[in-house]
Parts: sequence; structure tokens; C-alpha cells
Amino acid sequence: MYDVAFNANEVAVNQVKITARQVQVFYGDTHAIKDVDVDIDDKTVTAFIGPSGCGKSTFLRCINRMNDTIDICRVQGEITLDGENIYDKRVDPVQLRAKVGMVFQKPNPFPKSIYDNVAYGPRIHGLARNKTELDEIVEKALRRGAIWDEVKDRLHAPGTGLSGGQQQRLCIARAIATEPEVLLMDEPCSALDPIATAQVEELIDELRQNYSVVIVTHSMQQAARVSQKTAFFHLGNLVEFGDTDQIFTNPVDPRTESYITGRIG
Repeated sequence: MYDVAFNANEVAVNQVKITARQVQVFYGDTHAIKDVDVDIDDKTVTAFIGPSGCGKSTFLRCINRMNDTIDICRVQGEITLDGENIYDKRVDPVQLRAKVGMVFQKPNPFPKSIYDNVAYGPRIHGLARNKTELDEIVEKALRRGAIWDEVKDRLHAPGTGLSGGQQQRLCIARAIATEPEVLLMDEPCSALDPIATAQVEELIDELRQNYSVVIVTHSMQQAARVSQKTAFFHLGNLVEFGDTDQIFTNPVDPRTESYITGRIG
């Protein structure tokens, strides 16, 4: 049995960071996401679970407008970050993505040095006035990414030369270097071995002290280990959302129970 990292009082005091109301996503004529309503708390890990193709990654990409890059994709409804509609015409998607960082399924370091991977975002957004400040930002991000001690003596070596688990932690450091408020993770451990997975899971638990973390995972055990809230998606619908221990031990919807017990999926 896996321990669920859960504290009812802790969850209760957290403020809502992201709200979604009546969100619909279409790929051409395909209705991929239907009527999703959800509130995502700050300083909490929220897991999206469900069978492949159920819409969890599509919905995750709505939160930082990554779907804008797909020509045939249309998003309807409202998603707010701190009460502001992120799909408002006045919102710059580039600035939004500085606030809402993203880590992908496969580690994807830039073909640059370890230092330049992390410094890239702060440089673009003008977060450092000089080299000393940039050095400090890079070190802080690498420390928060739990990889500083492994790379501090080879910052100018290529990021692509690191192991898979190190590359993923480098990508997490890169994502948090712009001081985001939300961190989205799309199956961040699916390409990693068990030891690297454990390191990233431990890191996710630490990151929630500073960020709202939303993770898509195909592993129910991972969701149970790292999240305080869980959303179950099925066929484009958000079937059930609640405290992780309740979703896994006492789900309300029979579809959730069928998925948790392995009857669908």
C-alpha cells in the first residue's frame, strides 16, 4: 500500500490558483474536452489521471495556452489564473508561459550548456541586470531542481550529456528559473528509470512549497504518492475531482472505481 501525502488542514487553507469553467476543446470536428469545471489550489500537487486519450494532457496544455500552437485546435470557456482570464486578448501567451512553466514527458534540454539551458528564460524575460544576478538565478534554479551538487563543476558542459533523470531535473530547473507561479508536468517520469523517478517525485513534493504543481500521470501509484488532489478524466469528461485519498479509497463515481480497480483503462 502506498502512503498518500495528505494533510486535510493543509489543503483547506490553500487558496485557489486556477479556475476552469465550462472548458471545451475541439481538434477540428473532434470534441476532445467537454464542459470541464475545476478549481486548482496553490501550493498543492494536483494529479490528472485517466486512460490514454482521455483528455488529461489536452486540458493541461490549456492552462498555459500550448494548444494555441495547434492550428486546428479551438478552446472555449474560461480559465483564470489569480482571477484573470488567461484567454483574454490582452494576455501575451509568452508572458503567461513565464508564469506557468511546463515540463514534458521526454527530457528535452536545449543543445546548449547546462548553464545556458537555465539562463535562457531569465535572459529572454530580462530578469537579470548583469552576469552576477544571472549566476545567482541559475544557481538558485539548479538548487531548487535538486541537481546543483551534481552539475556545479561542469556548468559549461552540454545539458544533453547528462543522464535521463538528470536531464529531466535540469528541465525542471529551467522551467522554474523564470520564477513561475504554476508548474505543469506532462508525465514527467514516463521515460525515467525507477531511481530517477523517485528523485523527481521527491522533488515534486518539495516544489509544492512554492508552486501550484499540476501533473499528468499514467501511474495511479505515482498520483497517490505525490498529489494532494486528483482529477479523473474519461472520454474527454472530468468525471471526478477531490482529495487524493478519497478518490483512491472511496470514489463517488462508478467509472472512477472501475479505473482505479483496473476494470477500465
